Amino acid sequence: MSQTSKNIAIVGSGLVGSLLAIYLRKAGHRIDIYDRRPDIRNVEFSGRSINLAMSVRGWQALEAVGIADTIREIAIPMHKRAIHLKDKPMYFQPYGKENQAIYSISRGVLNRKMVDLAEAEGANFIFNAKVWDVDLPNATLSIGEEDEKTWEHKKYDMVFGADGAFSRIRHRMQRRSRFDYSQQFLQSGYKELTILPDANGKHKLDKNSLHIWPRGKFMFIALPNLDGSFTCTLFMPFEGETSFESLRSVDEVRRFFKETFPSVEKEIDDLTHDFFKNPTSALVTIQCYPWTYWDKVALIGDAAHAIVPFYGQGMNAGFEDISVLNSLMTIHGDDWETIFDQYQKRRKPNADAIAELSLNNFMEMSAKTADPKFLLRKKIEARFAEMYPDKWEPLYTRVTFSQRPYAEALAYGKKQAKIMDAIIQLPNIENIWDSEEVEQEILSRL
Repeated sequence: MSQTSKNIAIVGSGLVGSLLAIYLRKAGHRIDIYDRRPDIRNVEFSGRSINLAMSVRGWQALEAVGIADTIREIAIPMHKRAIHLKDKPMYFQPYGKENQAIYSISRGVLNRKMVDLAEAEGANFIFNAKVWDVDLPNATLSIGEEDEKTWEHKKYDMVFGADGAFSRIRHRMQRRSRFDYSQQFLQSGYKELTILPDANGKHKLDKNSLHIWPRGKFMFIALPNLDGSFTCTLFMPFEGETSFESLRSVDEVRRFFKETFPSVEKEIDDLTHDFFKNPTSALVTIQCYPWTYWDKVALIGDAAHAIVPFYGQGMNAGFEDISVLNSLMTIHGDDWETIFDQYQKRRKPNADAIAELSLNNFMEMSAKTADPKFLLRKKIEARFAEMYPDKWEPLYTRVTFSQRPYAEALAYGKKQAKIMDAIIQLPNIENIWDSEEVEQEILSRL
């Protein structure tokens, strides 16, 4: 069903805001995108980025507007995790079946490309524009400097808040009665670091892997870039015995990297330099409801559901918001009140589910990937899934390589975890894990 052209404002020129602009332009709407920051195409990256992992949900959203092939040119497939243990050889964990991969993309590089593509589609970007408030019933933005007297008031038919975890648009909606809101910070934060290319411009580690150094309460990860470098992230508690607070001097940081991550010993000078140059950032889960106001204002992406990055689904979930919104636009045409109502009702349970899954996955990545019992559990699951693909699909596969609802994946995952908790306790499981006895035990519990 086609739509009547509307005058729409999007607040936030990040990944979700830019892709939303492309969708809305293709539906025939006039689009202004406001961002308080300067044009990302003209600035140095900030050292606050965690590389993105594009998976099926994200690719589907890009394919629907014909830009997936363009984005694939700046992406590197990662078919497996490379696990770097302290006193044992590195080993690989495949993500899925033979050709299944998630794709590493630099957030800054992708954001620049998305702005270009949205601009080429006819979206109008207004940078260095601070949006201070929105009149919800009238979809009117207040833009300017801190002095209210200088504000310019811009009226639209509709406003989308795609302005991230600390959204101005959501802040205005929070002042309404019966608006639910929560934010939960992890006790751990993160710091971006870099492993530079070798002298020939090549990657120093396997470039088709997501590298993880699991160390219990903290971990180090590395994702490949096109230029031969790796964007690395150190996740660690803010305070405590081994924490950002405890690493104060150059010598302490150098010793920490040497003792804790010996496989990157040659990179210690660069990692130490980045440690003191780049900021330490927080990790937050934000949940709220409702996401919409009448047919006038809607939140999308992190503004509605910021999550921690441990399932690599933040961007993918935001892009899936747009896919769902677009499908409702096709069904309901100009009935934006129904579109917005159905959009938030369909997406809210799935946003809550991926938030829970992401928090759970922090434990898996930082501690369990080094646990022999966990590895055995994964072997049993993989064998059973191969034998009975119609009865058992691994949780990670369901989340990452399908488009089935996150809420469904969470429910199935809990059921599977209960079964595997019992299986791993079977006597002599280390020696009988690939036996018919274990196979029948799983079948009976299913």
